[in-house]
Amino acid sequence: MPGSVQNAAPTTVMPQSVSRAFAHERGYPAIESEYKNGESQRSVLATNSRKRWRLAKRLPPAALQTLRDFFDARNGPAEAFYFYDPYETSPKFSYDPTGQATQGRFTVRFNGEWSQSCELGRTSVNIELIELA
Repeated sequence: MPGSVQNAAPTTVMPQSVSRAFAHERGYPAIESEYKNGESQRSVLATNSRKRWRLAKRLPPAALQTLRDFFDARNGPAEAFYFYDPYETSPKFSYDPTGQATQGRFTVRFNGEWSQSCELGRTSVNIELIELA
């Protein structure tokens, strides 16, 4: 059918060495209407949350290079991949480099372009992963 978009079909898994550096966030999409008298009305757009992971710590040079190589291999936000949230795997903090284990595995992509700043001995990277449907 013309105009149809294929579902993401990841073929790779984010390396374990950098996957533990991400912090989990959840967002519930909602519509908010504000009125002149100061009241507001909200309604939910979806029943499920959309998960995000943000890089939560500064990386040493080797881990930074691993993340940058992985980012470049995925063409930035263009290609989906599997990400294991260590708190949702069973047993906790387990990792499957093949992507076969489904517990704690999410299909994600990078959300945005690469941005980094250098500091003493470490580099800060502002990068986010976003869950795909």
